[in-house]
Amino acid sequence: MVIIRRIEYPTTSLLYSLRNVIGCWGFHTLTFNMYVLLYTILAGLAILPLFLYLRNPYFTQDLRYTVTCILLGLRINRIKRSKPFYSMLDCFLDKVKKHPNKQFIVFEKSSYTYRDVDKQSNKLARALSQHASVKEGDTVALFMGNEPMYVFIWLALAKLGCRAALLNYNIRSKSLLHCFTCCGTNVLLAASELRGAVEEVLPTLREQSVSVFVLGEEEEKCVTEGVNTLSSSRIQQASDQPLDPQLRSKVTLKSPALYIYTSGTTGLPKAAVITHERLYMASSMQAISGVVSDDVIYIYLPLYHTAGFIMGLTGAIERGSTVVLRRKFSASNFWDDCRKHKVTVIQYIGEIMRYLCNSPKKDNDRHHKVRLALGNGLRADTWSEFLQRFGDIRVCECYGATEGNVGFINYVGKVGAIGKEHFLHKANFSYVLIQYDTEREEPVKDSRGFCIKVPKGETGLLVAKITAQAPFSGYANNQQQTDRKKLRDVFVKGDLYFNSGDLLRIDHEGFVYFMDRIGDTFRWKGENVATTEVTEHLIMVECIEEANVYGVKVPGHEGRVGMAAIKLKDDMEFDSKTTLEHVKTSLPSYARPRFIRIQNSLAVTGTFKQIKVKLVEEGFNPSMMQDRLYYLEDSKGYIPMTQEMYHSISDGKIHL
Repeated sequence: MVIIRRIEYPTTSLLYSLRNVIGCWGFHTLTFNMYVLLYTILAGLAILPLFLYLRNPYFTQDLRYTVTCILLGLRINRIKRSKPFYSMLDCFLDKVKKHPNKQFIVFEKSSYTYRDVDKQSNKLARALSQHASVKEGDTVALFMGNEPMYVFIWLALAKLGCRAALLNYNIRSKSLLHCFTCCGTNVLLAASELRGAVEEVLPTLREQSVSVFVLGEEEEKCVTEGVNTLSSSRIQQASDQPLDPQLRSKVTLKSPALYIYTSGTTGLPKAAVITHERLYMASSMQAISGVVSDDVIYIYLPLYHTAGFIMGLTGAIERGSTVVLRRKFSASNFWDDCRKHKVTVIQYIGEIMRYLCNSPKKDNDRHHKVRLALGNGLRADTWSEFLQRFGDIRVCECYGATEGNVGFINYVGKVGAIGKEHFLHKANFSYVLIQYDTEREEPVKDSRGFCIKVPKGETGLLVAKITAQAPFSGYANNQQQTDRKKLRDVFVKGDLYFNSGDLLRIDHEGFVYFMDRIGDTFRWKGENVATTEVTEHLIMVECIEEANVYGVKVPGHEGRVGMAAIKLKDDMEFDSKTTLEHVKTSLPSYARPRFIRIQNSLAVTGTFKQIKVKLVEEGFNPSMMQDRLYYLEDSKGYIPMTQEMYHSISDGKIHL
């Protein structure tokens, strides 16, 4: 006897199972064809993520970023509409109520809870009001290094409705006076160790009716006329009870909250106006990057700068997390601090990551709890080396200027990119890359007089439309510099854009790459030379540890010729032959540095950005420097530069 069994295909079985399940829900009237349709829809939904992934490998990260931005946008809109005005101070006070006993600041051998910091700032607010006559609307300058007192004072000033001018504690004399003048400072609060710097400019400060207070010193130790003290005993005698919110009743969303000074790499610092709206928006960078309340963030960058204060400190307040504060960066103590305090989030800027990679290797390099690194200015080669050495740390590279109205974030983590385009971001910020003439130092215009967009994959100047959603507040009391950052009639008559001063490139996947600053890119032999590209090639030479590339004027020549200041690795001499071979194989002739200057150390700002101004001014004249100087002679390679050679080049006897 032959037994014939019905063969049930998987699809048929699933359909019958689906009909039975739906039948249990009470849908008994569906036909078999309707079950087929329903099954097809469910199957399509099941494979949709795979289809989207194949179409876009970054679909998961894009989706996560979309959800984060929507939630953040809803929260910020609620804050903008709130009555009374909800500031970063109110955000801090909410965190005090939510977890008063949670550690907020860890500093050296001390730690302070959210409640401790709130009470200390109450004491300081009363002491400032009583002894320094500080009141709502005043601008108070902070001239001090990283320490908890910095945070106490800022919160105290916010409670009094004052603006804080965050001074770079490295500036002196002319620059220091300039910073006071440009933001209309009423009061200066200085750390005791900076007393000497203050006394240098004291006569001018007195002429400007600036009240000067030195912190921490006792009364009998302060004898200089015109210098007052705000002693620890006076502060501690004040009440720590909450202050009346009416003291800051005139503060609005558009009111200045801070003045943060540009780093001064191209001249005197400019005071960027940071409104309360901008402060809250910029503080959300940690939220976008995935920082949560349980994180511990390590802040060693100076609090007078955007990275340390906004992306670091106020970002931590917005998240309600713990801050491990350090006076200054130390490569030798960096990972020991991270292990000791169980740090989970670190910040970086400029050359910090390379300093860490250049530190002596240890067996416990990967023994830490750091999961996220947040910052900007990380080169692709250092990025890869950092991950290989220190482990699986998510690097979140960002882009933005202190005064700018647009920024990017590389939420995907693609090595080398400073950000990624996203439809929500583009909907809120109207930015574009335009053609730029580096020789004329101006945007390229079409026959109608309007700017020209660059195609995908090509380098262009980043400009962003100035709107209510993306405002540009400019620089305090400096209309000329404010206007220089604005571009008018860019694409139509009457439009207004912010000029970032940065040359970027956006690839076909939407990843954004930093190429150069327009002041740094120079033109030689009719070609554009990007200093960042030349720098990256130079530091690949075995003997070179650091390089700062720039262009210098040569009499009788158009444009600027390439020059590099370099720092050699310890116990190594300049290898002119190897350097020549490397630049010849990796760089076109017009991009090769014709002059190399060897320095013991390269000058940087407080946020580790290289300074070029003085180097450009000194040029290639040996009499202007004590450093060794080399000249690239076509037939001989890099040879020592002499004063006679300088005159021959200047007189045109030697042609470059």
